[in-house]
Amino acid sequence: MSGIPEGPVHPEPPEKHAADTALTERHPERSAERRAAELRDYRAAFRVAQLAMAVVDQDGVVVAANDSFCTLLGTEAEALREQAASDLVDLASDGRTWHAYREVLRGRRSRFRCTRRLKHPDGRSLWAEVTVAPVPDSRRVLLSIADISDRRELQARLRHLQMHDPVTRLPNRALFFERLAAALESSAQDAEDAGETEAAGQHAGETRAAGEAAARDAISSSYESYGYGRTGRIGLCYLDLDGFKAVNDTLGHRVGDRLLAAVAGRLTECADSDGYTRSGGHLVARLGGDEFAILVEDSTGTEQLADLASSVLDALQHPFDLAGQRLAVSASIGVVERSGHGTTATSLMQAADTTLYWAKADGKARWTLFDPERNAHRMTRQALSSTLRPAVERGEFGLEYQPLVDLADGAVRGVEALVRWNHPQFGPLAPNRFIGIAEEDGSIVELGRWVLRTACLQARQWQKDHPRERPIFVSVNVAVRQVWDSDLVADVAGILAETGLAPHLLQLELTESAVMGSAGRPLQALQALSDMGVRIAIDDFGTGYSNLAYLSRLPVSVLKLDGSFVRGFQDEEHANPADELIVEALVHLAHRLGLTVTAECVETSGQASRLRRIGCDTGQGWLYSRAVAPDRIAELIGAEPLRV
Repeated sequence: MSGIPEGPVHPEPPEKHAADTALTERHPERSAERRAAELRDYRAAFRVAQLAMAVVDQDGVVVAANDSFCTLLGTEAEALREQAASDLVDLASDGRTWHAYREVLRGRRSRFRCTRRLKHPDGRSLWAEVTVAPVPDSRRVLLSIADISDRRELQARLRHLQMHDPVTRLPNRALFFERLAAALESSAQDAEDAGETEAAGQHAGETRAAGEAAARDAISSSYESYGYGRTGRIGLCYLDLDGFKAVNDTLGHRVGDRLLAAVAGRLTECADSDGYTRSGGHLVARLGGDEFAILVEDSTGTEQLADLASSVLDALQHPFDLAGQRLAVSASIGVVERSGHGTTATSLMQAADTTLYWAKADGKARWTLFDPERNAHRMTRQALSSTLRPAVERGEFGLEYQPLVDLADGAVRGVEALVRWNHPQFGPLAPNRFIGIAEEDGSIVELGRWVLRTACLQARQWQKDHPRERPIFVSVNVAVRQVWDSDLVADVAGILAETGLAPHLLQLELTESAVMGSAGRPLQALQALSDMGVRIAIDDFGTGYSNLAYLSRLPVSVLKLDGSFVRGFQDEEHANPADELIVEALVHLAHRLGLTVTAECVETSGQASRLRRIGCDTGQGWLYSRAVAPDRIAELIGAEPLRV
């Protein structure tokens, strides 16, 4: 048979080769007979070999095929002759394989191997490993096919075990992220292809009017083939079960696993019944613990995802009957939907995780849609948290002061120090943007110490600059954590000694909820500060516990009425009588206890007049001044009283 190697498979010893050469020279007829015999042997071996093989010429046409090759493809040898080998084993279906095959035929490549799924004439499919290699001393190649269906089936089983959760039989985390990455890559490629088609259509439209219609048709065709009407958007419902840990802890992991499997079944039903589902359906996966995800690879918008999330919540509301145990469970769901183009798996999952956290924080048993504005606020909060401590050292904070005015004569009696953060990225920030963060991470101690020292230094400087004027006191806000996490008494004593400010010119403000019910260390600290001569004020009084009995036990000097009461003092026509009665009662009670009263948020002369009439001592608010720089306070100290 032409094309079958005529030489031995293994090289022979040099001495035998020399002997054969001598024999050939003496008896050429015997050499020809031997070569013919060897050729017959090779042909016989080729014909009966179990490995499916075919000889292919340089044009890619089958010259000969053995019985195994015919059996594998379910046809006769004669039917294979003169056929293109690439058609028999599907070598032209992708460009890379076709190029490698052609390179072997042309003698530019030694061999190549690929895997193909072939269709047998009887209808069954098989996986084949196709190898193409040159025949020695010939311009032909040998194409061999090995049936690897059993191996592929084993690999598929192993992969299924590797990629699926044993408890719920759902795709696991690894398969979920593999599918998500593929969906994002496909969306990005589709968007790129569609963009190229649109650009080509626009170019055609610029060159001739007739091309415009063709371009529109091409663009439309592109988007239709772009994935069976695909949108190029990715949707994700990321959920976990509320209170699942309690089930495991009280009923055991076996019941917990049964519950997870039952939940998985209902999630799958919800995904399969989604009216928008394209071919292939949505991917429902268990990501670990009691966390699940539903991936919508071709989202039609947030409405679809909202409907899907609502159906999940409804499905989980019905109790589960698990081997005699009747369990009720709910879930919190984070819903994210965005364009696949320009989106990464990491950013999508971060958004989903954040949204799930919002659902939990908002009360559980609900779904929450990702909100870019809310997320931006969260990101800003994280950025502030990470830079707050160094900002104190870098001197990024400053103080402004708001006057506390005597309602009787309009004189400025004191000021409240208000900290501002001059952030290099976000600009000036009011206290409500960062004080809560500082209290959470503990940096309030260092920041509070800086505020206290700076305010006392400034108050002492005003006193030096205006020796003939009555000195004004400075009021500084103190967080409860400053009392617990630092020696506030020692800090105050040290700063007063360092700055030379008299103790009675310092007022410390604590919120009502922080002061009421104080015992132990906080109460001892407040008492020590009061004994030192420092004034203690309760800020925002009337919004917390309002347990008036505590006022007689605490070393408090001042009550600062919350602005919500003062806002009811608009004018005679729109006044709230109840507010006035409450404020009047509080003022009289405070005076009976030896306390002074400051009204916050005074904005109109009518409010000031009525507060003065019921005996309130001092007022603070925009009627007199906003929080201003220290030099403006210096001007007010020597100026005429602020009569209104």
